[in-house]
Amino acid sequence: RKRPKKVHPEFRLILSSMPSSFFPVSVLQNSVKVTNEPPKGIRANMLRAFMDIEPAFFNEHPFCHVWRRLIFALCFFHAIVLERKKFGPLGWNILYEFNDSDRDCALLNLNLYCVPETYVIPWSALHYILGEITY
Repeated sequence: RKRPKKVHPEFRLILSSMPSSFFPVSVLQNSVKVTNEPPKGIRANMLRAFMDIEPAFFNEHPFCHVWRRLIFALCFFHAIVLERKKFGPLGWNILYEFNDSDRDCALLNLNLYCVPETYVIPWSALHYILGEITY
């Protein structure tokens, strides 16, 4: 097999890796490294959550003000869950890997069960789905 003599100037290789002791040091030394750190603190988690939510999803729901309060409560709960995870066995009995997809799933379930035709919030269903299944 023939090796190219010259690398194309616009060639980019993107690698993704967890921290590892056996990752080649030469690759690390000759690379541009980018990390994506999770936000620290409840306020930072809340801000990140609201930045991830589309404005139309937040503002155009028929439940209006109640809908915004529900989203705020859900995002606040998610931020507390993430902060509590930092305390290890003092926060949770076993290690849970909560992330943004849990919050997104909870928001989708909230939207699914808050139907504008009835204008009734099914609290028991939401409590079970969000509290027992999602989280």
